[in-house]
Amino acid sequence: IKGLCEVVPAMVNLLIVFDPLLNDHKGVQSAVERLFPLGASLSNNTKQHVVEVCYEEAVGPDLNGVANACDMSIEAVINAHVSTRYRVCMYGFAPGYAYLSGVPDAIQVPRKAMAVRDIPSGSVIIAGAQCLCTTLIMPTGWSIIGRTAAQIITGNADHPFLFDVGDSVSFRRIGSSELKDAAVC
Repeated sequence: IKGLCEVVPAMVNLLIVFDPLLNDHKGVQSAVERLFPLGASLSNNTKQHVVEVCYEEAVGPDLNGVANACDMSIEAVINAHVSTRYRVCMYGFAPGYAYLSGVPDAIQVPRKAMAVRDIPSGSVIIAGAQCLCTTLIMPTGWSIIGRTAAQIITGNADHPFLFDVGDSVSFRRIGSSELKDAAVC
């Protein structure tokens, strides 16, 4: 696209930065519209990730609440969560906060009325149709259902995050004894 400077995908929209001396809104819009529907070949470079999660009460304090809200057992909630392949749709407001779409309808719960402070990094949280693995100690109004030791922030300047937009993520249940960092669970 003539004059294209940057493209930033989000959950349901796309930010397109272009040089107005080289193109105008109509020209950019027409060029983008010609790309849709996107061909399947665009997803060939995506990766599949498996993230190990401990779903024990000590690290998933909202798991019981999600089960009650969904009229399911805790085991059924965990099974629903691990039986799904999620898609990395975008990165959010904090470093490494990859918003994953695909939470099964059966376990979708709304955000809490009030955020809870000091949620540890590595928390696996859900709200509505989205899931996220936290990378920082921060407040959240999402339901905390487990914890992972996966390093989402890689420390690699060329590839700073474990996931890329478009990648798929699935979760595998582990017990606290399986985590490399015993302090996590």
